Amino acid sequence: MIRIAVTIACAAALAACAPVPLWTPAPAGASATREDRESRQVLELIGYAQRVAALQADEQQRELNASTQIFSKDRGPYGRVRLALLLSLPGTAFNDDAKAIGLLEPVASTEAASSPMQQFAGLLYAQIAERLREQRRATQLKEQLDALKDVERKIMEREQARPR
Repeated sequence: MIRIAVTIACAAALAACAPVPLWTPAPAGASATREDRESRQVLELIGYAQRVAALQADEQQRELNASTQIFSKDRGPYGRVRLALLLSLPGTAFNDDAKAIGLLEPVASTEAASSPMQQFAGLLYAQIAERLREQRRATQLKEQLDALKDVERKIMEREQARPR
């Protein structure tokens, strides 16, 4: 939960850091720029993730189904990040970090993460990748411990079988 909170806080900070040209204010009534729209989408996604994390399992599953449908219609950055965000929520029955990484990679791997959505996808990608590395390391350590226990057990069996 702490990592989710840190990720959300960092994403909010990144979204707030979007460069805004101070020398040319937008005229009244002008349409929002792509960057402004993406900043709002990132903030919306952060709030959405917080709401979904607090839902019951069956409601979370409905949200996953809805996000999957949105992604099937919109394979762009927003649909990818929304679905990846849900798949990366810890403690859910549908948590799938590997699939989330796969969804985020095309958005996060852009050479210059210039848009707020790319920045958020990059942050989320890095967090999930680190979690996967930690899980792999924990698995390796457990396997090493099991191997050592097996060696210890065999030594003890030999000691007990040795005539005195």
